Amino acid sequence: MSAFENRLALVTGASRGIGAATAEALAAEGAHVILVARSSEDLEKVEERIHATGGSATLAPLDMLADGAIGKLGQAVGGRWDALDIMVLNAAMLGKLRPVQDIDPKEFSQTIALNLLASQAMIAAFDPMLRQSGKGELVGITSSVGANPRAFWGAYGASKAAFDTLLGSYAEENAQTGKVRVHIVDPGATRTDMRADAFPGEDPHDLKAPDVVAQAIVERLKSDAQTGGRLIVEG
Repeated sequence: MSAFENRLALVTGASRGIGAATAEALAAEGAHVILVARSSEDLEKVEERIHATGGSATLAPLDMLADGAIGKLGQAVGGRWDALDIMVLNAAMLGKLRPVQDIDPKEFSQTIALNLLASQAMIAAFDPMLRQSGKGELVGITSSVGANPRAFWGAYGASKAAFDTLLGSYAEENAQTGKVRVHIVDPGATRTDMRADAFPGEDPHDLKAPDVVAQAIVERLKSDAQTGGRLIVEG
C-alpha cells in the first residue's frame, strides 16, 4: 500500500512550480489531491499528469483573495469529505523588489493578504477537518528571507516572517493533542517562475527542480519529525 493511500490532501498554488510538483508527488503516494489555484487551465494540466500516472485529484479553481472564497471552499470540501489529512499552504506572491521606503502600499497589502491572511483563513476553514483526521499534517512553504532579512526583500520577507510565526504558534497550540503536525518548509533556490522573476539573470539549469522539494516534503510527512520544525531543502 502506498504511503498516503485513502488519504485526502489539499494543495494551494497547485497549478505550477512547487505546488504542482507536491500535488503530483502526494498523488503518486496514493493521496486524493484537491488542487487549488486561480487558473483552471493550468490545474487541468496538473490533473492530467496525475491521472496519467494512476493518481486521482479534484480541481478547485479559486481566487484566494476573493471575498468569502476560502470559506466557500471549506464548506464544499467539508460537504464531500469528513476529514482532511494533509494541507499544503504554498500559494504566495513576490511583488516587486524595492527599498522599504519605496514599497507600494497597495501591492504590500496584496502580498500580506495572500501570503499571510489567506493562509490564516485556510487554517481557520480546515482546522476542524485536520483535527478530524486524527493525524492531520500542515505544510507551509516559506522562504529564507523570512528568517534572514535581505535588502530589497522587505515586503515579501515580512510576509514570510509573519507566516512562520503563525505556523509556529499553530504548532504549539496543537502540540499536546498530537492531532495536527506542522512543518515549515524552506525550499531554497528552486527552478520556479517566482525565482526567475526575482533573479532574471540566473541560469535556471543551475537550480534544483520543484520535484526535489516535493519529494523532500513527502519524505518529511513520512518521518517522525516533531511539529513546528523547519525543513531546509538542500540541492
